[in-house]
Amino acid sequence: MQITAVLTPAEEGGYVVYNPETGVTTQGETVDEAIANIKEAVELYLEDFPLPNHGPSLMTMVTISANA
Repeated sequence: MQITAVLTPAEEGGYVVYNPETGVTTQGETVDEAIANIKEAVELYLEDFPLPNHGPSLMTMVTISANA
């Protein structure tokens, strides 16, 4: 199973990582640690809340006005 991992640099250092399919969020000091942590967190989440398989998620970037 493939999951989406959205990594954002944290203000205090390291990375916050979010999985939009489950809503699970975690963090890590490095990209590798953040990815390992999200894998573990999502696996634990899915033990209690399995997701129906609708195929892969679609992720895209959208540009908005800087004044928004």
